[in-house]
Amino acid sequence: MALRHAVLAALLDEELSGYQLAKAFDMGVANFWHALPQQLYAELAKLEKEGLVTGREVVQDTRPNKRLFQVTEAGLAELQRFAATANKPSFIRDDLLVKVQAADHVGAGKLIAQLTERAAFADAKIELFGGLLRQMRGDRSEEEFLRHGERIGPYLTCQRGLAFEQGNRDWCRQTAAILRERTAHVRR
Repeated sequence: MALRHAVLAALLDEELSGYQLAKAFDMGVANFWHALPQQLYAELAKLEKEGLVTGREVVQDTRPNKRLFQVTEAGLAELQRFAATANKPSFIRDDLLVKVQAADHVGAGKLIAQLTERAAFADAKIELFGGLLRQMRGDRSEEEFLRHGERIGPYLTCQRGLAFEQGNRDWCRQTAAILRERTAHVRR
């Protein structure tokens, strides 16, 4: 997947400015694709040049003018082409896993602290995803929303982000506990 497809997917529901896109990216698309705001602005410019999005200037009285972008028919066709292609399996690339791989040789103290920090980060993301899911479904139950919701793609990706972070948290806590126990056992 390229950033272009993530940007096109983020623009499916409404016209957004670059700033709004960056915010929307942080709240939704960042669950599965990370990008810095400057990368998003550069990608918007490329997509507009290629005719996959169109931008329009909005004059504002008390603020600088802004450009709003929306997906074109060509952009939607590009997303449909992308959706029809075979997926490559995803792979984990995580510095923390390399450190845990070397745990028997690098000392556990700092590693336990990093695992604890990562678990806390995962807890914060779990809280965020839970809030986003509640916001998306409104007063409906999850079952009802999944059956009758207007647009479930963002909801389903948010569920995946939630499960991913829950798995990260649980693994970090378990690994830190094992390292603590082994360190305490060695000291005896």
